[in-house]
Amino acid sequence: MDFLRSSASTFVAARAAASAGDPRRAAILYASLASDPEANRFVGERALGQAILAGDMPLALRLARAQPGETLGVDARMLLAADALRSGKGAALVERGLPTELRFLEPFLKAWTLAERGRWRDGVAVLDAIGRDNMLAGLAPEHKALILLAAGRTSEAKPLLEPAIAAARGRSNRLRIAFAAGLAAKGERDAGMALLGGRDVTLHNAAASLAAERRPRPLITTAAQGLSELLTALVLNLDEDEEPALPLALTQVARFADPANEQAVLLLGVLLERSGRFDDAIMLQRTLAERSPFIDEARDGEIRTLLAAGRKDEALARAKAFVAEDGQQPSDWLRLGDVLDAMKRHEEAAVAYGGAVQVMAAGAAGPEPWTVHLLRGAALEQAGKWPQAESALELAYRMAPENPTVLNYLGYARLERGEKLAEAEAMIAEASRRAPNDASITDSLGWAQFKRGKVTEAIATLQRAAAAEPGLSEIHEHLGDALYTAGRKYEARFAWAAALVSAEDDVSARVSAKIGAGLTPATAAP
Repeated sequence: MDFLRSSASTFVAARAAASAGDPRRAAILYASLASDPEANRFVGERALGQAILAGDMPLALRLARAQPGETLGVDARMLLAADALRSGKGAALVERGLPTELRFLEPFLKAWTLAERGRWRDGVAVLDAIGRDNMLAGLAPEHKALILLAAGRTSEAKPLLEPAIAAARGRSNRLRIAFAAGLAAKGERDAGMALLGGRDVTLHNAAASLAAERRPRPLITTAAQGLSELLTALVLNLDEDEEPALPLALTQVARFADPANEQAVLLLGVLLERSGRFDDAIMLQRTLAERSPFIDEARDGEIRTLLAAGRKDEALARAKAFVAEDGQQPSDWLRLGDVLDAMKRHEEAAVAYGGAVQVMAAGAAGPEPWTVHLLRGAALEQAGKWPQAESALELAYRMAPENPTVLNYLGYARLERGEKLAEAEAMIAEASRRAPNDASITDSLGWAQFKRGKVTEAIATLQRAAAAEPGLSEIHEHLGDALYTAGRKYEARFAWAAALVSAEDDVSARVSAKIGAGLTPATAAP
């Protein structure tokens, strides 16, 4: 009975730790039960899953090896494969054959293990033979290029680089940096540097680092590193609405397979934040070295996590520290502006965005200038400084007259103030033509039509916006106002009720008043 009471207590504590977002403690507690002969397989599986989620790979490997192979989940099988590759046992792993759940990885791992043994031609042939039914078939050119670069076959790799980058989604910077390093390592530094051009701060950092390296080395040369890239790409292609446990586990395995994969670190930080493990995310984001090309992305992630955790004062202190530490970087000023804007300190945010403008004017690398002027104009407009805001927004418009975001923001700001209505409607209509699937812009167009007295046309446009983005309260409020004006008061109250679901406090009060007493000049949306 004492054992049963002790086991039950430990089990409850383990479940509580897992629910509280502490998988490390949960794994240890589950493992203490799993090691007891009276504990069942279910507890062992839970311990293994929690250990992987926590990134405690020594514990996870011990637990995985103690369980029958056929009972292991995909995450544990991936971990064992990664361990085999890191241990130099990749060839035996591939010859033995991967479990059915991992069969889609087999040609990639076979190609890499062949390349590791100097048989790069055979590895490339394996990749060329991958069928379209393989869920990762689109990554074959990328891995072919990486294997060719590792083998020093730069002329054969070059035609594959741009198509691979174009297909990389959120990994394009990672691939550009890896390809550039591979080219530079074989004496083609200029070709590598050409892949790192443009305004992107991560690529700018990578270019500076590559230029300073006396003996560049390829970043991805082993089967374990190849698996890490595959898993990172796989996670990025998963549905964002999926339960985060599997993507988190696979990313932990990707990081284990290649601890130097900074893309995996950044992705892991995002997934930890999404799982509510804010402290773990922040600690991880702070592990990147100051000289890392991805340091700005890590800092962005840290600030985003602090804000998501409601730690706004800490986020502000960190953002200010980044500016003080390296105030010549536009990214630091932009980050500070974003924090201040999130705190509704809009006028101070505008000053910070102005700091980014100044350092960019002095030659520092940064985003397209119109984006910074748009941010500054938006902050000034929120601060009630309309003349200054309009000036900044017009400057952004002159720099990017065809950009739908600029067209929409300037047009809508004028619409709200009843200024230059015909011009405002024309700008928003052009924005909608250029971005027809953007629900916010469709909403702006419908509201412009309403303001111009085209009520029937406005209702149709606003209904289209609401169907495309049912979670935006502003759209539903606009639709309710238009319906009420058209005499469709019953439908208007349904629209206003939908607006209440996600409305902020000030909007909620206005919408509630309309539901109770109907639309009046005092309660009309601006």
